[in-house]
Amino acid sequence: MRVSLAHPRELGAPELNRWRALQEAHAGFDNPFLSPEFTLTVGELRDLVRVAVIYDGADIVGFFPFERHPLGIGKPVAAGLTDAQGLVHAKDVEIDPHRLLRLCGLSVYEFDHLVAGQPMLAARHESHPSPIIDLRDGYETYTAFLREHSGKTYKTTLAKQRKLERDAGEIRHDYATSRVEPLHTLIGWKAEQYRRTGRTDRFAHRWIVELVERLQATDTEHFAGVLDMVYAGDVPIAGHFGLRTRTTLVGWFPAYDTAYAKYSPGLIHHLAMAERAAESGIQVIDMGRGQKEYKDKLKNGEYEVAEGRVATVGPAAGVHWLMRVPVRKTRATVLANPVLHRTADRVLKTFGRLRTALQS
Repeated sequence: MRVSLAHPRELGAPELNRWRALQEAHAGFDNPFLSPEFTLTVGELRDLVRVAVIYDGADIVGFFPFERHPLGIGKPVAAGLTDAQGLVHAKDVEIDPHRLLRLCGLSVYEFDHLVAGQPMLAARHESHPSPIIDLRDGYETYTAFLREHSGKTYKTTLAKQRKLERDAGEIRHDYATSRVEPLHTLIGWKAEQYRRTGRTDRFAHRWIVELVERLQATDTEHFAGVLDMVYAGDVPIAGHFGLRTRTTLVGWFPAYDTAYAKYSPGLIHHLAMAERAAESGIQVIDMGRGQKEYKDKLKNGEYEVAEGRVATVGPAAGVHWLMRVPVRKTRATVLANPVLHRTADRVLKTFGRLRTALQS
């Protein structure tokens, strides 16, 4: 195994075409976060992004995109934002993860959404479900599943949609729009949601706003940013920004106007999005790891992603373990315990309300 390190902008057409070919040859890599376009766009905004081009002899057999942080700590590209992480590599190729780290100048690589079938899974890790909406048999088959397994939710959502139309105007869905104004509306809703629930506002970072804007402007056969909005009359009430490959759409930033909360606009939007996505050739909507009530109501399948780290022997890896591993295990314990999870969620929401009040 030989590795050549490059900034994403240094990759030429042969490398990018090979990356796409490897990605499309393996169903497990069919996720836009693993696409070269995503790494290229993040690399335009974050200079710490690198790509390890992996060779077997003269042949390129893999690509390993990562961010290199101080002390040789490696993280996924746009760590904290991505719902699919790892290498894109040829089938049956043998890659020693520890040797790969050394060749990349890394002491540790940590991950929290590593996709299945990765060499990095030789390390200790924890697996987590990532709910999906499986549309491979069509939207009608999906809604038949909902009627059977989530019948009350499905019927109630349709009833609320009819009431919303009576109260506010005809429901209109603008799928895959290139307009920037609704994107900024969605970002405003999402930022307010982060603050309201006590979470960190990701959109307080200008580079994340610019990343989303650049991705929305990207539209190719292999990869695109997808913004879709639901309107009642001429008023936007809910929306989502995500990314797609030819056949997979990832859930990324869903949000809605809380003034319409009683109508369940998020569920109305997700059903509309699933229908239009299926019409456009999308076979799977990956809603991403995380326990959310709406995901439980809408899912008809699951993938698995892993959380953990690969480390070499050395002081930097030891410092990283002390700083990160106990915190990760504590968080996993809280999330796995319904009582602790509800308590933590209430504390965060209380903090969010206090923070909002103080800012006002």
